[in-house]
Amino acid sequence: MSDELPFIVFGAPSIGEDEIEEVVACMRSGWLGTGPRVARLEREFADYKGVGARAVAAVNSCTAALHVSMVASGLEKGAEVITTPMTFCASVNAIIHAGMKPVLADVDPATQCISPEAIDAAITPRTQAILPVHFAGRPCEMDRIMQIARKHGLLVIEDCAHAIETEFHGQKAGTFGDFGCFSFYVTKNVTTGEGGMIVGRDEELVARARVLALHGMSKDAWHRFGDKGYRHYQVVDTGFKYNMMDIQAAIGIHQLARVEANWKRREQIWDAYMSAFKDLPVILPSAIAPDTRHGYHLFTMMIEEARCGLSRDEFLDRMNAARIGTGVHYLSIAEHPVYQELFGWRPEAWPNAHAIGQTTVSLPLSAALTEGDLDRIVTTTSGMLAN
Repeated sequence: MSDELPFIVFGAPSIGEDEIEEVVACMRSGWLGTGPRVARLEREFADYKGVGARAVAAVNSCTAALHVSMVASGLEKGAEVITTPMTFCASVNAIIHAGMKPVLADVDPATQCISPEAIDAAITPRTQAILPVHFAGRPCEMDRIMQIARKHGLLVIEDCAHAIETEFHGQKAGTFGDFGCFSFYVTKNVTTGEGGMIVGRDEELVARARVLALHGMSKDAWHRFGDKGYRHYQVVDTGFKYNMMDIQAAIGIHQLARVEANWKRREQIWDAYMSAFKDLPVILPSAIAPDTRHGYHLFTMMIEEARCGLSRDEFLDRMNAARIGTGVHYLSIAEHPVYQELFGWRPEAWPNAHAIGQTTVSLPLSAALTEGDLDRIVTTTSGMLAN
């Protein structure tokens, strides 16, 4: 038998018996596609966010949520949408697929969220929307962003992929803008394996997003194979195949029920990291701003070779050799060849995001981590980086 240490998976979800039993019950029910469990998850997520049940729509990813939100909003083809260079490619790809042009505005070097000043400087007569990303669970400065949006008559679509529990000045992330788009990907704080949710202020626009997410078929078309008999439907828009399945929602309804308990566990891990690493020659996350709630989705620190004696990428390799998973969130968007070819972007144009992207690393931050896992991560990290 091998005595090799088990690999600590980065972002491994905390899955309980309730999720497993619900998935089995879903499979035995015969209804795996969009159905009553999706409807239940929508209602319970609406309750969690403090919005009406008709203000939410479940989809199969946050990318889909971003895409159909922009399409449902009726933004003009070719319009400019301002977003951050410190994000996953999905934020930019959704803008492109919706027929708009992404425009980057640099991040604040301390919060790593999009800078309101940079947003203001990036606005042109062609700008029609702002897509801020609540990075790593830290809220953007939504008061200032909404002030800019109102001044210029711009739509706001919040990318809340990292921010299910996040709050800014007592208000939940995703409820400031016209739309909030959430991710339930496997590494997220609430997971359905793959999945997402739209929250919106205008129920008619949310209703259109829901229709677009299921082929453009008329409302509640998923009822057509239910126990009330076949229901005819009409195709009223040229939609997409973005609907969530009941088998996914079966996981999500129990994940959501434990959202606060899991958040508290991640807070404990965050605090343990901050305490253990405070004397290391690394740049730790900034203090959490007053009157905000951090979602504790990612624990990112910056490793500068001149200070640490090894590069970020060397650290990644050594952690992998120690059988500890890590991540990079993110290389700045302008570093990827496809966007350089499409838009002529060069990463140096957004120096804060570029510097972060070259030095950032994410450590495991999951409610599934045991105390033994946590001790291994802290001991290994400290041993590599202590001078």
